[in-house]
Amino acid sequence: MSTMAVNIKTVEKVGVLHTIASKLSELNFNILYTHLFLKDDHGRIYMEVSGVDDENYLLEKIREIPDVISVKLHKTLKSTFGKRIIVIGDGIRMAETLQAAIMEADIHNRSGECISVDGMIINGGLEIQQAVKSLTKLPRVEAVVLSGSMMGGLITEEILKLKDENKDLIIISLDMIGDLISVVDHVINDTNRAGTMAVKLVSDKNYYNNEILDNKFLRKISR
Repeated sequence: MSTMAVNIKTVEKVGVLHTIASKLSELNFNILYTHLFLKDDHGRIYMEVSGVDDENYLLEKIREIPDVISVKLHKTLKSTFGKRIIVIGDGIRMAETLQAAIMEADIHNRSGECISVDGMIINGGLEIQQAVKSLTKLPRVEAVVLSGSMMGGLITEEILKLKDENKDLIIISLDMIGDLISVVDHVINDTNRAGTMAVKLVSDKNYYNNEILDNKFLRKISR
C-alpha cells in the first residue's frame, strides 16, 4: 500500500470536507494531511491518503461523493519539496545564511536528494518568538536556523518548547548576543557555514561524525 495525493475541487458549502473524510474512512483510507482553501468560489482540497492499493479506485470513489466537481492525482508534498529547512532572522546575516543554505541545497538536489529552504525575514524579538511558535504547524521541517545579532528571552523559551515537542528537529544558531545559544543544538559563528551545515545535517549522506556533532559550540571548525 502507498500514499497518494489528490487535488479535489468541490462545491463551496458547509460539511463537504466532513463528507469526504467520512467516505474515505468507510473505505479504510487514512488521511495523513489535508489543506483546504477557496478559489473562484469553489472549495479546493489537497489531501494525502495512505492505504491505497489502486489509485483509480481512490479517484472513482472520491468522484462519487456529492458536491465533488473534480479530482486529480498530485505529487505528495514530500516528493515535491522534500526535507524542509527554515531560516529565521533579519538583516544581512540572515540574508547570507539563507543564500548559503539555498546554494547548498541546490548542490544536493542536483545529485538526487530533495531539500527545500524557506526564509522567514522577521524583525523584532516578539515577532521572531511568534514565528518560532508557528513552526509546530508546518509539516516536514527538519532543521531551523536562527540568524541575527541578538536573540534570547522569549525566543529561547519558545525554542525550548519547540525542542520538547520535536525531538528530532535540528536547531542551529549563529553565535550572537543573548541566551539563545545555550539551548540550541549547534552554534556557528559564520553565516555561510550555518546555512551550509543545516543542509548537510538533514542530508541523507553522512557528512559529520559523532565527535564533531557532540561539540555543540562548533567555533573551532567554523573558522
